[in-house]
Amino acid sequence: MASLPITTGHVCAALVSVFTSPLAIVVGVSIVIGFLMVIVFRYTSDQKAIRRAKDRLKAHLLAVRLFQDQLPVVMRAYGRILVGTGSYLRLAFTPLLIAILPITFLIIQLDRYLGWKPIQAQQAFLVQARLDTPDALNSAALQLPGQLVSTAPAVHIPGNNEIVWRVVASGEGEYVVDVTTAGHKLSKQIVVSSGLSRVSPVRLRDNLWERLLSSGEAALPHDAPVQSISVLYPSRDISLAGWQMNWIVLFFILSLIAGFIFKSALGIQV
Repeated sequence: MASLPITTGHVCAALVSVFTSPLAIVVGVSIVIGFLMVIVFRYTSDQKAIRRAKDRLKAHLLAVRLFQDQLPVVMRAYGRILVGTGSYLRLAFTPLLIAILPITFLIIQLDRYLGWKPIQAQQAFLVQARLDTPDALNSAALQLPGQLVSTAPAVHIPGNNEIVWRVVASGEGEYVVDVTTAGHKLSKQIVVSSGLSRVSPVRLRDNLWERLLSSGEAALPHDAPVQSISVLYPSRDISLAGWQMNWIVLFFILSLIAGFIFKSALGIQV
């Protein structure tokens, strides 16, 4: 039997199945990524050339300090610093590019779990649709499964061609709601859970880049008069030592610290 390819989505699902704490996931992933970045840099970079480039930069910086009263010497040193910095960045660019691409895809997948909290049972939340025309807006309606109930009349925002519904779920589960308008029926997933679940805040018709970053669902049909259907999930902040921060900020801080520690321990030039 042919084995299935392992993707960043599979990695994230496996992490969530093992760790239930968002903080534990971020700390663990940061340490692993910090280590892997250093290893990738080690085996994809010219370590001797990087060491020479850094030594030359240190020498030029020292010349600036030693001969600061001799303007021509200082100016030449600054010029060499600029050239040396360019050489160093050129040497570091390829390893960084190799490391950054898979990390970016991992962050996008992890954000499905860590960026937002699922809806809680009995908690009111909003479903929002943006349409192309006023006619489509006026005919828009929301169809709900039996476990979801609309608790207020729909609110129309004509200036933005938007319509908003307030909904409450009676229990936990993964539900599908449908927005109907102008002969089209378009679905949107809603996750109601007290645990750590994968959520997709928006389903989009256009904008490939935004779909990649924010949506975990297929694109809306291009012939439908609906630009997007959104569920306003609450954002998630992670608490560490009394500080509340977005998980991506914490991830970058911890992975840089881990990378610096591994770099020093392994004697790798970065």
